[in-house]
Amino acid sequence: MYAIIETGGKQFKVQEGDTLYIEKLTAEDGEKVEIEKVLAVEKDGQLTVGSPFVAGAKVVLNVVRQGKGKKIIVFKYKSKKNYRRKKGHRQPFTQVTVEKILA
Repeated sequence: MYAIIETGGKQFKVQEGDTLYIEKLTAEDGEKVEIEKVLAVEKDGQLTVGSPFVAGAKVVLNVVRQGKGKKIIVFKYKSKKNYRRKKGHRQPFTQVTVEKILA
């Protein structure tokens, strides 16, 4: 059994027990989060596709931790003009595990 969910503007194919790194959620560590934006569910060989979401379906996620990704350097440069700007960015994320798929 698997489901395709949407969170943080991205789509993920999830199964029970999977660990995901998704866009930051406002939830504490150990808290349960329900995602109701389920685009498709496969159960016992039958695929149910929503338009746009499957009615009554939801996925329960357990928040493991909050964190930040690796640093990305943003460097702007114009040749011959002595213009240089260096800036770093670390994208925040939430690590979650899939508890249940309810469909």
